[in-house]
Amino acid sequence: MLRLIRTRLSASWWRQLWAQALATPHFRLTSPPYYITHQKGRYSSKANKESTSFVMNLFNGKLVPDNVFPFPSVLSMEQMQFLQALVDPCTRFFKEVNDPVENEKLESIEKTTLAGLKEMGAFGLQVPEELGGVGLTNTQYARMVEVVGVHDLGVGISLGAHQSIGFKGILLFGTQSQKEKYLPKLASGETIAAFCLTEPSSGSDAASIKTLAELSECGKFYTLNGGKIWISGPPEKKMGIKCSNTAEVHFDNVKVPAENLLGELGKGFLVAMNILNNGRFGMASALAGTMRGVIVKAVDHAANRKQFGDKISNYGAIQEKVARMAMLHYVTESMAYVVSANMDMKVPDYMLEAAISKIFASEAAWHVTDECIQVLGGMGYMQEAGVERVLRDLRIFRIFEGTNDILRLFVALTGVEYAGVQLKNLRTTVMNPSGKTETILKDIGMRAKRKVGIPTGLSLEGIVHPGLDNSAYLVTRAIDLFGEAIESLLLKYGEKVIDEQFHLKRVADAAIDIYGMAVVISRASRSLSLGQPTAEHEKLLCQTWSHEAFERVRENLRAVKSSTWNQSFANMKLISNAVVRNQGILAAHPLGF
Repeated sequence: MLRLIRTRLSASWWRQLWAQALATPHFRLTSPPYYITHQKGRYSSKANKESTSFVMNLFNGKLVPDNVFPFPSVLSMEQMQFLQALVDPCTRFFKEVNDPVENEKLESIEKTTLAGLKEMGAFGLQVPEELGGVGLTNTQYARMVEVVGVHDLGVGISLGAHQSIGFKGILLFGTQSQKEKYLPKLASGETIAAFCLTEPSSGSDAASIKTLAELSECGKFYTLNGGKIWISGPPEKKMGIKCSNTAEVHFDNVKVPAENLLGELGKGFLVAMNILNNGRFGMASALAGTMRGVIVKAVDHAANRKQFGDKISNYGAIQEKVARMAMLHYVTESMAYVVSANMDMKVPDYMLEAAISKIFASEAAWHVTDECIQVLGGMGYMQEAGVERVLRDLRIFRIFEGTNDILRLFVALTGVEYAGVQLKNLRTTVMNPSGKTETILKDIGMRAKRKVGIPTGLSLEGIVHPGLDNSAYLVTRAIDLFGEAIESLLLKYGEKVIDEQFHLKRVADAAIDIYGMAVVISRASRSLSLGQPTAEHEKLLCQTWSHEAFERVRENLRAVKSSTWNQSFANMKLISNAVVRNQGILAAHPLGF
């Protein structure tokens, strides 16, 4: 009873704050003029041949810093003020009204919380205001889901499944009439959206789905037949995110009006992939919030727990854990806001960066939360501490919206394909120079230097703060090493590189680390240049992360070209095949029976 009274009072008080927040004037995001001019010049004639993606160009051994350096700032002062006016009451709502423990017990969101979420517009954060939404930019949206991620991932998934992917197709590809028909009720939470993709026999291989939509002879409707699984609806029993429903959906001669078609006929797969790509950025910001929350629990315990006559925060073993937790959070948060800014800047190609942010954030959050439990010891294992629930909730993030294993292959193969096209174009140009001799010689010269291990002269001088020159050198050196390794793979395997998944995983891991180095160098450089109070701390985070990431990049690229590692990969195939054939462990039991 006391809790119910507290909830009602808090909800009433919160509504007043939220009304004030929504009354704060704000303005639509427009790309800054310098960016528009720059992009027009760059894309005028080579839109289909060259990419400005930082990650995509890594595969060609090129440094294209535009979308990462300087650290992008896309919100006007008015937009920042409006965002802050939303963040404060939202934070207090999740502290005072939402109860994650009760949500999990109910396996649904409490009615009081649900009503509050609807009232605050949480179901339509990016829906335009004229259609009943809050009208947030991608960066503003990222900040809001970060707040949710601190407090309750179950609620976060419910909101994310609804708008990050659920009705995102209507937002991105819908006609004006489709938007006017559906978005107002979706934004209010009166109607809940779901994204139905996975099927019993089709998971990561989304192109193999069997559900059919057949157009009627009159051309007025489609008939759907098939089935989908893991969809938001009546709940399945699962490990975590229990208040976010998961169910099966079956289509048995379901009639859908022809005017409900999203995008072009026959292009549904591309629409679906664009929705997933567009929705991934919010995951990184939400998980950055989750990490921020569990780190607070870890350091609070470490600073107050005494063992062997001293606080455990003074012991090196704990200090290393806390430092790594802080670094993983810093990288994740940096990735999240670079990607959201790129989207707001209308950067045309950010798919690899978005995929990397999802991979990195989901694995970093799991590690940070697991380490938090380790710091808390037995207390962390107990439900009362609230961390074991977070760990269970986190496990799904490495699986859904593209498993991390598949996304790694996606990053590696997309980049390798781009590098292959560029290499092929170079060969074509060499055969028919057409006055491009200087460009050809420069390109060939860079490739030759990389081949023998000589730095090619890539530099971030004048872009990065002088205090981070060493870190900047490491990232440019890593790009040289990476470009050479990719070219070696292409020359060795050609089109068959698609089958070299042992190599591709390590290629992806190297690309992830290089991108992580770049975003933290950019962010720390901005802090140093602005003289921010945390600049020196951020410098430490950046330098330590860059050093360790560079060592991992070098080791992964060595493995790609090492004959010893190639033998290990071959052995792993044999071991796996034997265990699969045996339907379990094959080695004899040590006791002999």
